Amino acid sequence: MGAPHILVVDDEPDIRTLVQEILEDEGYTVSSAENGAAARHALRDRRPDLMLLDIWMPDCDGISLLKEWAQNDGLPCPVIMMSGHGTVETAVEATRLGAYDFLEKPLSMAKLLLTVEHALETDKLRQEYAGLRQRTAMAHEPIGHSAAMQRLREQVKRIAQHDTWVLITGEAGSGRETFSRYLHAQSPRRDRPFVTLGVSAIAHNNAARELFGTEQDEHIHYGSLEQAAGGTLLLEEVADMDQPVQGQLLGALETGSFLRVGGSEPVRIDVRIIAVTQRDLEEEVRSGRFRDDLFYHLNVVPLHIPPLRQHNEDVPELLNHYVDYFTTYEKLPYRRFDVGAQNFMRNYDWLGNVLELKNLVQRVLILGAGDEITRDEVETALGTPPILPGKPLENLVSFDQPLRQAREQFEKAYLQYQMTKHEGNVSKLAKEAGMERTHLYRKLRSLQIGIKERR
Repeated sequence: MGAPHILVVDDEPDIRTLVQEILEDEGYTVSSAENGAAARHALRDRRPDLMLLDIWMPDCDGISLLKEWAQNDGLPCPVIMMSGHGTVETAVEATRLGAYDFLEKPLSMAKLLLTVEHALETDKLRQEYAGLRQRTAMAHEPIGHSAAMQRLREQVKRIAQHDTWVLITGEAGSGRETFSRYLHAQSPRRDRPFVTLGVSAIAHNNAARELFGTEQDEHIHYGSLEQAAGGTLLLEEVADMDQPVQGQLLGALETGSFLRVGGSEPVRIDVRIIAVTQRDLEEEVRSGRFRDDLFYHLNVVPLHIPPLRQHNEDVPELLNHYVDYFTTYEKLPYRRFDVGAQNFMRNYDWLGNVLELKNLVQRVLILGAGDEITRDEVETALGTPPILPGKPLENLVSFDQPLRQAREQFEKAYLQYQMTKHEGNVSKLAKEAGMERTHLYRKLRSLQIGIKERR
């Protein structure tokens, strides 16, 4: 939550001191290095948000440092070059290697401050643009005026003001990332990075590298914890994190520092952690798959996102939102859902939640014709008729997803059917399913299948 951190690299002590004092007066945090070797060491200690780099230094010139970083993992941050003996060719070469700007000495402090401000703002916009490209929804805040959604938004606003870790649970597609971004946007960290790390999407042997970064000789790769410095790190499907990495993350949370893979010097962290999962972490703890001490750290403030079927009065508003989104940003033809289609969708189970609804809107806008979207067209597009005996498996489960999620989707559809068939009688359900009742109750709870409602 701190101010942007700037590294000043210059072999002249007077310039380092003067620039550092001026930048600190403007509210920045500043560190300095007197040559190339010290600059490399400073980068190992902490990733800066911006660097002021002198070209002519006794041990290694700034252009050589730029080449070294560009050839490895790319420039660690925006770099502003400084020189009292610069040429046009030098400036061109620095720009070609990725430098943001070139300042001549003696430095104009007004120009220096303006260039620093612009460089930081440009980098912030670049990060925001990259984040926008990755988003699955346009919403600045979660959509819906149901009592459940209004209560959740107010809860998130209160949580956002306290700099604590948050555990968000809920089914896949229910809007967990949307609420995570909303929490970040409402917090004092809103102007700092929001970084997402999908734990289940990376191999177990790469998880530590992606989270903590790596350090080998002069080559440093900054992991997600450093990329999110001062901001928020979202850990998607944290239950999939293997135990050694769980232990390393716990150590980082307890001490406020960590070691990069291959590194020897601790790196301080200042970041809010939001952990997201669709699994029952308490059950994962009981089974020994998730560390109880890490669970208690992450579960300081739990937040549960309900499935869409529990706030289905928001369906019409969500439909209108995504129609507007796809017609505005993807230039799809405008169409409206008729009353019959909306009524059908309000009573639909939405196993894929808000994400499934969004995909449906995109599908009917691409494939359909005419001004109105009817119930028949919606049913055809969904390809998921009511769960009845004898229906083929592909009508119950999407095969275009990881095996674990497909298995959970099938189990949920199967148990919902059995629950309806036996009118909420758990004894009969357990007998037909061949399950022990205690295990069945646990499974129903983990899949969020209500027993009273079925009765």
